[in-house]
Amino acid sequence: MGRSTRAADLGVLATRLLFGLQSELFRRSAQEGFGDLRPRHGAVMAHLDENGLRQTDLTRLAGRNKQTIGTMIDELEKLGYVSRVPDPADRRAKLIVPTARGLRLAELSDRIIAEIEDRYAAKIGREAYEQFLQALSAITEDAEVDEE
Repeated sequence: MGRSTRAADLGVLATRLLFGLQSELFRRSAQEGFGDLRPRHGAVMAHLDENGLRQTDLTRLAGRNKQTIGTMIDELEKLGYVSRVPDPADRRAKLIVPTARGLRLAELSDRIIAEIEDRYAAKIGREAYEQFLQALSAITEDAEVDEE
């Protein structure tokens, strides 16, 4: 069986899922006034809540390198989505904290993703969807991202 006729492999399926979700998320976010964001910014924004996180924590959670996350934080700060504030636990460290605009984006993103997930669950059944998420989580738990 040739590559063009066989069933899609994990890489192709994961890419379709990611690009489809990102496409809808960023299109709908742009319609709500957040058109200055790019999919790469999701590596930071997806993990932030009102308490903020240190850059080292964002780097670990996003599975990206320190320089890449630092660049994204700089971009998001210029766009008005995050700010750097002293960490009360260690004044030498900075927390990356969402601004009011960043929190509005987070609320919108959560709502859009919940709607997308509800659609996926309706397509295959809620139980099957929950099992899919558990399996995908187990598979990706120790995945390493090697950025060059």
